[in-house]
Amino acid sequence: MAEAETGSTGEVGEKTAGVRAKLRGGLVKLLIAAAIAYSMAAGYMYLNQRSFIFVPSGELLTPEDKGLQNVSVELVEMADGTRTTVWTAEPAEEGLPTVVYFHGNSSNLSGRWQRFKMILDSGYGLYAPTYRGYAGSEGSPSEIAIISDALEHFDRAAAAGTPIIVHGESLGSGVATAVAAERPEAGLLVLEAPYTALVDMAAASYPWLPVGFLMKDQMKTRERIGKVEAPALIIHGTEDAIIPVEHGEQVFQYASEPKELLIFEGAGHGDLWKRGLWDSVQDKWTGEQP
Repeated sequence: MAEAETGSTGEVGEKTAGVRAKLRGGLVKLLIAAAIAYSMAAGYMYLNQRSFIFVPSGELLTPEDKGLQNVSVELVEMADGTRTTVWTAEPAEEGLPTVVYFHGNSSNLSGRWQRFKMILDSGYGLYAPTYRGYAGSEGSPSEIAIISDALEHFDRAAAAGTPIIVHGESLGSGVATAVAAERPEAGLLVLEAPYTALVDMAAASYPWLPVGFLMKDQMKTRERIGKVEAPALIIHGTEDAIIPVEHGEQVFQYASEPKELLIFEGAGHGDLWKRGLWDSVQDKWTGEQP
């Protein structure tokens, strides 16, 4: 009987060991599959990251198509030979400023025509470039390229001798900040729904990815805004579902004086102009003049 019991115990031990081995094998396979899936997802995000940031679409219409009769279209060659489209108009009166306008990440330049009309109806001049890779322009967008272009555009606009308001819309807020940080002669910096950094937004959206390591175009407004000498007007809406209002509040904290923060209660990401943004810009500009 003792021998039979010993044999039975041995068989049970062997079965238990076999089950444990299968479980370990299954766990290893699961971990390998998860690692492969993660690597594939991370690789896809890395290779396609710029398509999430820069989203050009639509046909670039002419100013005339939108009723902007006094706006000219220029094809401007950048330092590296890339040609970009710019809409320009001179101020209606001497002494009035020109708005150098850096648009958001989607659509194209002509999609902002209603905003441009408000600027022009106020008598202000306009200098609105479109980014590389967007309708009307050659090349491919990147942080380095569009900021380099933006500095060239600012210099072209400033060469006319008019005061300059640098306006950045959403994605363009990072571009505008980079320009104002390098061009102290800017008269006013306007940031419409800005972000602290694109990398901060990506980290919040993809917490499972090491975005600080993978992201090429991090656009760190929080590191540049403190270098801006021009007065800064930061405008954000409490119901912004694209760039939370906390980003605008934090950018304001990072900014140097003089600065002003306007929070529009109930406003979303795209309706700040309907809520009085342009009136606020004009008031700020007038108030800053001697």
